[in-house]
Amino acid sequence: MASQLMSIPPARVRSRDTSSNAQLLATGGVLREEVQDDEDEDENWTGLQLAAKDGDLSRVEDLLSQGADVNAPPRGYYGNTALQAACLFGHVDVASRLISAGAEVDAVGGNNGNRRALHQACAIGHTSLVKLLLNSGADVNSPAGRYHGRTALQAAAEAGHMAVVQLLLDAGASVNAPPGATAGVTALAAAALGAYRDIVELLLENGACVNAKPTRHKGLTALQAAALNGSLKVVDRLIRAGADVNASGSSFKGGTALHAASERGHIDIVERLLESGADIEAQSGWGNQTPLQSAAVCGQDEVVNLLISRGASGITKEGTILF
Repeated sequence: MASQLMSIPPARVRSRDTSSNAQLLATGGVLREEVQDDEDEDENWTGLQLAAKDGDLSRVEDLLSQGADVNAPPRGYYGNTALQAACLFGHVDVASRLISAGAEVDAVGGNNGNRRALHQACAIGHTSLVKLLLNSGADVNSPAGRYHGRTALQAAAEAGHMAVVQLLLDAGASVNAPPGATAGVTALAAAALGAYRDIVELLLENGACVNAKPTRHKGLTALQAAALNGSLKVVDRLIRAGADVNASGSSFKGGTALHAASERGHIDIVERLLESGADIEAQSGWGNQTPLQSAAVCGQDEVVNLLISRGASGITKEGTILF
């Protein structure tokens, strides 16, 4: 049986029916199904990677005994090494066996944000796996990948895994590590986006910069993230911590937190931002929209009325009438 498995070329993994149980990983919205049945994707897995993904320890042992490459590189857009696959699906026993067989704990994943095994374990909140990887030498501060990448701490914060966040901080994780260049977020912005108040508080207590600049492409500040999400309590906590209510972000065409809240219709947050000095006539960096225009375009009539009652003119600084 083992020799037959060794002779099988890397196979395209087919998706199984996960129906409502399919989960979105917080790390960039990658669908945690066993596969994506998409002919445009070239997701080929080795036999060992498949066995690791399935948590089949016996099969893993057979393949290793036949000389399977424990560090075979990932293939395809969502490819993973065998260790990354085991961690992505929470198989501690398989991960431990692969490490003992020489698996590289800090190997870079496929073009899925370059997530390493530790990033995968943190994203699913598996404390035992995280401890195993850290004890095996995983770099707690390995950088976020360029596209939708996350550090281990950012991944854990984004998914709301408080215990893992604490574990990483205790292990020396950088609370202010820079985000990935495209669609990246700081750990604080990640927690704010998910409205995870306890994690926001913990990160602030550990020195998180409340005004860290957003990444250039599809980025946002922590306050913008909370305003987008609609969490008034997180917005209030960030403002009390000194968040700049008029900071610009690359998300929302470079708009402010007020643009984000206005666009989404979060009237309580709009009011809180205005009370804290938000510029009611601020213009976004691309498109030059004011918060009033953002609200109107998105059909947020209640916010439109509020902004007008607070003095929004509907006229740009250059004198252009918006409506």
